This record gives sequence, C-alpha cells and structure tokens, in this order.
Amino acid sequence: MFLLLALGPVMKSICRLYPDSTAWLAHQIEHVSWEGFVLWDIIMPLFLFMSGITIPFSMAAYKDGRARPDRKFYLKLLRRFFLLFLLGWIVQGNLLEFSWKDFHPYANTLQAIAVGYVVTALLFVYLKPRWQIVAGVALFAAYWIAFACTGMNLDPQENIAMVVDKAVLGSHRDGVRWALDGSWRFGKSYQYTWILSSLNFAVTVLLGCLAGQLLKSGRHTPGRRALLVALVGAVLVAIGLAISPIFPIIKKIWSSSMTLFSGGICFLLTAFTYYIVDVRGHHKGADWLKIYGMNAITAYCVGKGVSFTSVSESLLHGLSGLGCYPVIIAFADAAILFGILALMYKNKVFLKV
Repeated sequence: MFLLLALGPVMKSICRLYPDSTAWLAHQIEHVSWEGFVLWDIIMPLFLFMSGITIPFSMAAYKDGRARPDRKFYLKLLRRFFLLFLLGWIVQGNLLEFSWKDFHPYANTLQAIAVGYVVTALLFVYLKPRWQIVAGVALFAAYWIAFACTGMNLDPQENIAMVVDKAVLGSHRDGVRWALDGSWRFGKSYQYTWILSSLNFAVTVLLGCLAGQLLKSGRHTPGRRALLVALVGAVLVAIGLAISPIFPIIKKIWSSSMTLFSGGICFLLTAFTYYIVDVRGHHKGADWLKIYGMNAITAYCVGKGVSFTSVSESLLHGLSGLGCYPVIIAFADAAILFGILALMYKNKVFLKV
C-alpha cells in the first residue's frame, strides 16, 4: 500500500522531472508493456497472496473442528465476494457514472481477490494441504491447457484469455471505445484479461494460503518456518523462470510462469519480513506501516477513487514557481491520504469486508 499510494506517486513525479537520470527507476515503477516483470508488477500479486495468508488464521475454527461450515459461513463468503466486487465497480468499474453502457463488471484487483478468496477459502476448509496443492495444480493446468489448445497464441488481442473476455464481457469489457453513433469497438491498447485468468488468480491466493499454513504450523520453530517459506519461494521462482521460454512471464494475462514467478517472490518477501519481525523481533520504526495494512482496502479505494490534488494545490499554490512543485504536490496528496488512515487507525475504525 505504501509503495502503491505514497512512495510510487512521489517517485513517478521525480522521474518526470529528471527523465535522463532516472530511466531505470522510471522503468521499475511502470507496468511492462507485455512480456517481463518489474517492481511495479509485484503489487497486485502481493494483494492476492496476502489475502490468502489470512485464511488459515481467520478460518482456523473451521479447520480444527471448533466450527462447521454452515449457512452463516457461506453467507459471510458471499458477502465478502459481493462487497469486493462492489468496491471494484466503484473504483474501476465506472459504477458511479450511472451509465449502463460504461459499466465494467470485472476489471479490478479487488474483484480478482474476491474470486481467488472464495475458491481458496472453500479449498482450505474442506481439503487437507496436500489436496489443496492438487487442486491448485489442477487450476494451473486448466489455464495452461486452454492456451496449449490454441497453439500457445500470445498475441495481446488474440490470445485465448482475451478472446474469452471479449466474448463474455462484450461491450462491458474495460478498454471498449464508444462512438457518437452508439457503436463500439474493442480498444487495442487494453491487454488485461480477467475471466480465464481467474484460474491463476485463485492459484496465487492459494499460494498465500499455503504460506499462511506453513507460518502457522506448530511442527517447526519460527526460524525453520521462515526457512521453509523461503525455500518454497526460491523453488517457485526457479520453476517460473524455467518455464518462461515456453510460456513467457506476462502479468497482463496472469500467465502460468508469471503466477509461479510472482508467487515465489511473494514467498521470499514473506519469509524475509517474518524472519526480521517475528523471529528476530526487529519491528521498531516500522509499526507505522500498520496504518496502511490495517485499512488496506480503505487505502486502496480512497487512494484510487479520490483525487486530493485540488486540495494540495489550493494549500500549496504559493510554491508553484518551484521546479520541484509536482513532487511537493505528489507528497502532499500522499500525506493527506496517510492522515485520513492515521485518524482511522487512532480511533480504531477499520473497514472490513
């Protein structure tokens, strides 16, 4: 959240001011055009992965026999699914345009989390870890088979994931262009896919769930848990890179190699932070990040759905003559959002879905 909503925007404004000396950094904080992977591309996988990590802790009662999946359990899953889709519609689905033709039902990270979370929660509650892995492999294989059956066509507009999105979502797919006469066409610049990619969204959330089960396991010491999580991460990164010549790393379609590669990075980051904070106990100076973490959905929705620039420019217009004024405004925007989140944190107001 801090990278996405604070550090990233400030760095982008600096890169725009000094393009010649910040070319490498600028490349890292923008999504790659098609194949490849940079820093900015890990944000969405981390979203999904972290939603999976919470499942073994929040649903432990259903696993150890203290509770049974009942009507209340399913209603809770359905409620979370709907609320995440609703928030996704508000942030990126054009819901507040109040225009049916401009409505995009599936085009947001929160909705990818919704799908992956429901699938993973059910797998966690009803299956043992080894069968969860089998189910994850089946989802992973189904996605790959869909591409294999179409000759591994990876054209940005003609691959099977894009074809499915166009067929199912039609004029409500993100990136559609409307003409004045009421006709519409698919925009060639939009390359993200969602429906078929949901198979691998679920795999990413499931990887987070498996990491959470490793961290929660009482069979190992905390240090050994960190090591096991790191080893799994290293293996996933290696496999992702190994299969990338066959199925390249492409985040926009959530390709199979990207799923394993990004999942491995998530495992490694989890192992590192768990070791530093939980095993070694070094958390001094980092507790302020809880302000973002405890209200992550609020931070995302407000940060993406509300522009604070007019407020920042109204307060700081006297500095507009400075060359670094865009950086100051980006910093002020981030500070306003952080202030809102800090007040919520102080008053123990947390948005939960």
